[in-house]
Amino acid sequence: MDTQRSLFFCLCILVAQSISQETLLPLLYLMKRLERPMGRALTSKVSPRNIHQLEQMLLNTSFFGHNLTLQTNSIQSLVFKLDCDFSGLSLSSATMANVSQAWAPHAMQFPAELTKDSCVTSRPAELRLICIYFFTAHLFQDDSNSSLLNNYVLGAQLDHRPVNNLQKPINISFWHNQSLEGYTVTCVFWKEGASKHSWGAWSPEGCYTEQPSPSQVLCHCNHLTYFAVLMQLSGDPVPAELQEPLEYISLVGCSISIVASLLTMLLYAHSRKQSDSITRIHMNLHGSVLLLNVTFLLSPQMALPTVPKSVCIALAATLHYALLSCLTWMAIEGYNLYLLLGHVYNVYIHRYLLKLCMLGWGFPALLVLLLLVIKSSVYGPYVISFSNSQDNGTGFQNVSMCWVCSPVVHSVLVMGYGGLMSLFNLVVLTWALWILCRLRIREKALSPWAYRDTVMVLGLTVLLGTTWVLAFFSFSVFRLPQLFLFTIFNSLYGFFLFLWFCLHRCHSDAEAKAEMEAVSSSQMTH
Repeated sequence: MDTQRSLFFCLCILVAQSISQETLLPLLYLMKRLERPMGRALTSKVSPRNIHQLEQMLLNTSFFGHNLTLQTNSIQSLVFKLDCDFSGLSLSSATMANVSQAWAPHAMQFPAELTKDSCVTSRPAELRLICIYFFTAHLFQDDSNSSLLNNYVLGAQLDHRPVNNLQKPINISFWHNQSLEGYTVTCVFWKEGASKHSWGAWSPEGCYTEQPSPSQVLCHCNHLTYFAVLMQLSGDPVPAELQEPLEYISLVGCSISIVASLLTMLLYAHSRKQSDSITRIHMNLHGSVLLLNVTFLLSPQMALPTVPKSVCIALAATLHYALLSCLTWMAIEGYNLYLLLGHVYNVYIHRYLLKLCMLGWGFPALLVLLLLVIKSSVYGPYVISFSNSQDNGTGFQNVSMCWVCSPVVHSVLVMGYGGLMSLFNLVVLTWALWILCRLRIREKALSPWAYRDTVMVLGLTVLLGTTWVLAFFSFSVFRLPQLFLFTIFNSLYGFFLFLWFCLHRCHSDAEAKAEMEAVSSSQMTH
C-alpha cells in the first residue's frame, strides 16, 4: 500500500512538471519575443497584440500554488490567485525572488478594495491578479518620444475586467540611483488609442504624483493599467493655450526672415562693392541666418515618429551648427566694428576674410562633429512641455523637435556659447556708443560719418546680436514676456538685417550722390 502511494505521488509530480513545462514555455517564448527591438511602425502593430496575448495567457495559465513568477532579461510576469477575502498586497523588488540587482528598486501596493466590485454580484472561487513589469520602454513609445524614469513600465490587471475609480489608490513607487532634482516628474498611465502614430499615449489622468525624497517618486492611481514616470527638465511650465500663438509667430517670422535673407544676399551679390570685406562678412551672416531659419522650420516635422531617428539626429546637428555659426558671425561683426571704429588708419590683415570664414564656419563645424563622434545621442527628438490644467491636476502636452537632448551640451554649447557672444557684442556696443558720444561732444553735431556708424551699431548689435540676451530671462515673472519677445525678435532676425541693409544702402547712395554733385559743381566753377 505504501508502495502504491509512493508511485502515485511520483506520478503526480511528473504530471505537474509536464503541465508546468507545457504552460510556461509559450509564455517565456512570447516574453522573449517582446524583448526584441523593432522599428516604430512594426512596434505600433505587433506590440499591443502580443502584450494582450501575454495578458490572456497569464490569466488563463494553470499552475500549482498561490503565485507564479516568470522572468526574462527585461520582462517580469507575476500571477496571483486571490479571493473575495483579499486584504491587500504589497510587492517590492527587494523581496521578490530572482530580481536582477541591476534593476532599480520598485514597488506596488494594492488595497483591499481591489476585489470589491468583482465580489459584489457574485463570489467567484478564484480571482487572478497579473503584474507585468517591463524594464525597457521601447514597447511604449509615444509620438513625443517621452523620457521615462529608469525606462520602467509597471502594469497590473485583475481578471478579465477593468478596475477604475478606486477610493483607495494603488501606490506605485519608483526609485532612482541619483537625485531627481532639476527634473519635473509626472506619474502617467498608458492610454490605448490616444495617438495617431503609436498604439497609445501617456496620460496623467487618475494619477497623483508625490516625491517623498529626491530619489523617489510615489504614484497614487485609482485604476489598473500600465504605469510609468515621465521625466522632463525642470522649468516654469508654459500654458498650453500659448502653444499655438508661439508656433504661429515662429512660422511667420522665420518665413519672412528666409525671404528677406535670400533677397538681401541677391542684392549683395549685385552690389557694386562685391570685393569689399565688410560686404562679404554681411553675406556670410545672412547665409548663417538663412540656414538657421530653414533648419528650425524643418525641425518639428523631422521629429515625427514616422521619420527615422537618424534623420532627426542629422537635422538636430545641422540646427545646432547653424545656431553656433550664426552666433559666431555676430561676434565677427562686432569685432569688425571694433576695427572700423577703433583704428584711424586701415588695418591690413593677411587673408582676413579667409580667416574669418574658418572661424565662422569651421569652428562650429568642428564642435558639432566632435559631439557626433563622441556621442551622437546628444542630438535627437527633444520634448517641449506645455502645461494643461485638468480636473484632476496638471497634465502635460508635449511637442517634439530635433534638437540638443543633453542638458550638459545645452548648457555649455548653447546657453554658454550664446552668452559669451552676446556679452562680447554688448561690450562692443557700449564702447562704440561711447566713441560716438565723444564725437558728438567734439563736433557739437552728428556728422554724416557718425550717422552712418550709429545705424551700423544699432542695426548689427542692438537689433540683432543683443536680442539673444533675452534667453537668459526665462524665469519667474519674466518667462512669458521673454518667450514672446524672444520669439518675435529672433524669428524676424533676417528681416531686421534686411531693413538695416536697405537703410544703410539708401544712406550710402545719398552720400555718393552728394559727393558727385559736389565734384560736378566744383568742376563747373573751375
